[in-house]
Amino acid sequence: MEYLILFLPLLGAIISGFFGNKIGEKSSEILTSLFTSISAILSIIIFIDVVSQDYENNLIIFKWINSGSLDVNWSIKIDALSAVMLVVVTLISSLVHIYSIGYMSHDPHKPRFMAYLSLFTFAMLTLVTSDNFLQLFFGWEGVGLCSYLLIGFWFKKQSANAAAIKAFLVNRVGDFGFALGIFLIFYFFGTLNYSDVFEQIPQIIDKDIVFIGINIKSIDLICLLLFIGAMGKSAQIFLHTWLPDAMEGPTPVSALIHAATMVTAGVFLVVRCSPIYEYSDLALSVITIIGMSTALFAASVALVQNDIKKIIAYSTCSQLGYMFFATGVGAYNVAMFHLFTHAFFKALLFLGSGSVIHSFKDEQNINHMGGVYKKLPFTYILMLIGTLALTGFPFLSGFYSKDAIIEFAYLKGSSVGYYAAGIGIITACLTSIYSWRLIFKTFHGTYNNSKININSMHESPLIMLIPLFILGVGAVGAGFLFKDLFIGQQSSNEFWDKSILFLEPLNTNHPPFWFLLLTPTLVTILIPISYYLFVKNTHLVNQITQTNAPLYNFLKNKWYFDELYDFLFVRSLKVVGNFFWKAIDGLVIDKFGPDGISNIIKKLSLRAVKLQNGFIYQYAFIMLIGFSILLTYLIIK
Repeated sequence: MEYLILFLPLLGAIISGFFGNKIGEKSSEILTSLFTSISAILSIIIFIDVVSQDYENNLIIFKWINSGSLDVNWSIKIDALSAVMLVVVTLISSLVHIYSIGYMSHDPHKPRFMAYLSLFTFAMLTLVTSDNFLQLFFGWEGVGLCSYLLIGFWFKKQSANAAAIKAFLVNRVGDFGFALGIFLIFYFFGTLNYSDVFEQIPQIIDKDIVFIGINIKSIDLICLLLFIGAMGKSAQIFLHTWLPDAMEGPTPVSALIHAATMVTAGVFLVVRCSPIYEYSDLALSVITIIGMSTALFAASVALVQNDIKKIIAYSTCSQLGYMFFATGVGAYNVAMFHLFTHAFFKALLFLGSGSVIHSFKDEQNINHMGGVYKKLPFTYILMLIGTLALTGFPFLSGFYSKDAIIEFAYLKGSSVGYYAAGIGIITACLTSIYSWRLIFKTFHGTYNNSKININSMHESPLIMLIPLFILGVGAVGAGFLFKDLFIGQQSSNEFWDKSILFLEPLNTNHPPFWFLLLTPTLVTILIPISYYLFVKNTHLVNQITQTNAPLYNFLKNKWYFDELYDFLFVRSLKVVGNFFWKAIDGLVIDKFGPDGISNIIKKLSLRAVKLQNGFIYQYAFIMLIGFSILLTYLIIK
């Protein structure tokens, strides 16, 4: 069963990628969707076995590397943590495959697109089922490669190419830190297998190491380097700039990569390495600070964005911040709970936005929409459900997981925990505002699109709506159904068992009653306020933006991170590159290398040509001279 889960998407990718033109577009779509759907069904069965029977397994597919002390297998590790990720990855992937049949119906390269989707799924499954850091890194890089191919799928668009390259390069920065962390693990432990590394962690707690001239505890350095990798993949602040630009890819790509799978790989890494992070207070504090900073930053920027996909992209970035500061306060299971529920409502919002874009004939600016809730009733209702879940409206999935993160941060009892809880509440309020802004400006108010007649608007086909319905069910019920399993009082000891290490049991006390009511009350009150601002009295919003123009421009320009990086890195590297190009390549290497050699050959050939005059007597004379020289040499010798 485990083999089928892992290799069916790979088989679909190979068939669709290499033989798609021969078997036809429809066959490619059906085959890849069928294989990922079977993988999803089998993953759910595995998950049920883990829950009901405490099923664990580690299947060795083959011996991968055996060199010196490095002994690495290619394995399929099944435990509570990987079982949850299997369900998330395969279920979302299968729904995206089905959705893509309708969304990409007019694209001439559908087999290639479906192959990329399936290959991405395989890489992600390789990542989450690894039992060692090397296999994890292989899946990690495979996911990065597939994201590059998918983001730049419409490669004839310059913006898509630029976005793909940006995503690839920014992730390489994080991956460099990740690779250094893996090297350091092998240096200290002589192995890359999870079980062996985790057993030896207590032995290096007091060991120090000098890194770039700084004396630091080895355990802290390992954790921080691994986290740098997680920051890149999960688009945390400083390494986040690739995520909004990645919306240049087709909308199904956004739902798959940037809602439920690739961007959650960083969270999975930190949770998987909980036996390491539990011994590093410094790393956990850094993770908490980075997480809450990301949550606040992304939510503030989302307030002023007009591109429907970029609003949801920044929302993803913000929610990932929640997951990270949950891990930072030691609530790894709560982080996984939010990862699980977030996959449903965020994929729902992305695919719902795709349905809107499809109906508006590729229009993505919410200012050019409005007043279409009666024309797109199913899309409207389903996106409404996704928005309610995202904002943490009572009793929907996001309510249980997001509020749990804020509560556990509060219960941490430290200054960092209180700070994180406060930032979490503020971010929840901002999330409510920008989420309802999207809904109200997209579906309510007056119709603002001059290019498309409102009477021509119609609902998306059934093949696109079915995945939305399934995700809508998850957005409504996933939180309530799984809260006791994921974050119940005994969950850390029972369900998660050995997959997550808690050195100290989580605080199971309840915060004050007023604290429990605070966040849901605020996000609920902000619904009518948002309706008034973005539907009934839009002039007030314009006045606010004009009055606070510096702040508005600051948020509109995304805190000027892109401009800062352009100044610090892009321009300076261009200057260095131009210097080496002109001074070194041009004046030295080319002049004395290929250009110099070619000039010498050219001159010699021109002189040799003069000897080729066509007179036989001259040729005979030259031959005679040559024979004389040879004869003289032989006599002397």
